[in-house]
Amino acid sequence: MVMTKIEKTLERMKTNPRDQRIEDLVRIADRLGIDHRQPGTSHVTFSHPTAGSLTVPAHKPIKPIYVRRFLELVDAIEED
Repeated sequence: MVMTKIEKTLERMKTNPRDQRIEDLVRIADRLGIDHRQPGTSHVTFSHPTAGSLTVPAHKPIKPIYVRRFLELVDAIEED
């Protein structure tokens, strides 16, 4: 099975939630239809009609807890 770039990034996030970048989360959100906004603040809010929302500080690196919560959001979308 050939893995796409997004699948590889998600797998990397699952195995190592440290040292992830906000740009990776935004790119995944774009591909999966998760809305995101950053209205001039240091936080990005990801939201999906069925999975809920998550606000992530855009500091580098992102704390692992926010990466895990983002992965939970993605899992909730894939279950639907």
